[in-house]
Amino acid sequence: MTDDGLPLSGPEWDELLEDATAIADGYREAGWDTVVCESVSVSPTTVEDRVGLDVFVSEDEYERVASLVDGGVMIDDAEVYYRPADGADRRFALVVERASESETAVCLPLTYSFDRARPVLETALLEGELLVYVRPIDGTEPSVEPPEANEWITFSHDDPSLFLDENDVRT
Repeated sequence: MTDDGLPLSGPEWDELLEDATAIADGYREAGWDTVVCESVSVSPTTVEDRVGLDVFVSEDEYERVASLVDGGVMIDDAEVYYRPADGADRRFALVVERASESETAVCLPLTYSFDRARPVLETALLEGELLVYVRPIDGTEPSVEPPEANEWITFSHDDPSLFLDENDVRT
């Protein structure tokens, strides 16, 4: 589900997942350790001091990413493949979190409602940083309550405009 209750499905979402798999395969062919985390839910968050996008993934995928981070993998770069919105509210992006030294990549396909994410994205543009919080889902609906400190992994993006269409920045 997305922040507006829409399921993560449809031709655009399916195409984004295919792209994530193809990009991950390319990294693997180059010798990189790669994880694809299929988002179960994506929503903007402004809970307490956390402003960004909450991205829920399966517990298995979360544990794979957590084990990389716990093992000392340092994410030092990211690529964002943004899909133009074609006038619709729904946004699609594929984020590839990269650890160059260890040749590790985490592919994270996202979709979100621009209208609902606007306050978070505006704050990110002003602060020069968009935070993406990857959290495990336990088979129930995602909670808006803040998890314990060890229950999310944060990825920081210093160019939030990569998550927007050029027209979004002007409106």
